[in-house]
Amino acid sequence: MNFHHPVVIGSGSWGTALAAFLAQKCAQVQLVGRNQELADSINWKHRNSRYLPKAPLPQNLFATTDASLVSQADLVLFVVPTSATRETAEKLAKLRLPSDAVLISCAKGIELTTGKRMSQVIADSFPDNPIAVFSGPNHAEEIAAGLPAAATIGCPDEATATALQHLFTTDRFRSYTNPDLAGIELGGAIKNVFAIAAGVTMGLKLGDNAISALVTRALAEMTRLGTALGGQPETFAGLSGLGDLIATCFSVHSRNHKVGLALGQGKTLEEAVGELGMVAEGVPNTRSIYQAARRAKVRTPILDAVHAVLYEDVPAAGALDRLFRQPPRQEV
Repeated sequence: MNFHHPVVIGSGSWGTALAAFLAQKCAQVQLVGRNQELADSINWKHRNSRYLPKAPLPQNLFATTDASLVSQADLVLFVVPTSATRETAEKLAKLRLPSDAVLISCAKGIELTTGKRMSQVIADSFPDNPIAVFSGPNHAEEIAAGLPAAATIGCPDEATATALQHLFTTDRFRSYTNPDLAGIELGGAIKNVFAIAAGVTMGLKLGDNAISALVTRALAEMTRLGTALGGQPETFAGLSGLGDLIATCFSVHSRNHKVGLALGQGKTLEEAVGELGMVAEGVPNTRSIYQAARRAKVRTPILDAVHAVLYEDVPAAGALDRLFRQPPRQEV
């Protein structure tokens, strides 16, 4: 299986980086966004001046606001915010996408109203298309710069997974396959919440010991909740779990970490999000994942602390103090 007509939906930093990556392997890549001015800039200046200004883009990457070209696509990447995934899928479903086109979910989150993962949301509109997920410790800025990285591709069909693995493998990028879509997606979603907690810890200047303890226990909490929601335990020790958790909790590129850092420094949520200027998926997904945890009756003290800061008007210092004052427990 070869892919000749890939289309990337979403011209933010991650969508642009993935489109530029695919342009290394495909003759032409289409990047669909909503802003015509931004599309013109990408086509004429070969840069995404708003979301990825430092990265030169390849000549065979073409941006557009016309989504109708997906009718000719054999591969479609959904790289829009999780809150927009259902609306985007429903709109694309009206454009007669080929039934054998492979659809890849690249967003990390859970739908608030239904608790569904993004691949499930896409499947609601495309029940007959093969669907895969792409996740891992991948910051757009580094992927666009060609720095070494790795990711996990989840797909229940082995032949499709292998074809995607070849497409997303270069001498600077390694892809692994894993049929556990639930685990891959849950790891990618849940870690966003913990990145906010890590940022808060750093903003409060609590030290390396505290943030290391927090991230370690976050992995335990991610695994506990993720398995309760349908993922396999070993998946959370992989790239979409532990790997992504490390990257997003410590990297200067992490949007969720930046939000947490601002909160720890005493800023309001509105100020933190406003300064960011982009979507930090951990903010809305804290609410959806919190609700999922309550339905599953899983103990999630770190998630609860972040939820308290974001949605219960609890000061960041007070929430983390409450977290560290919990009754002692066995580690395993």
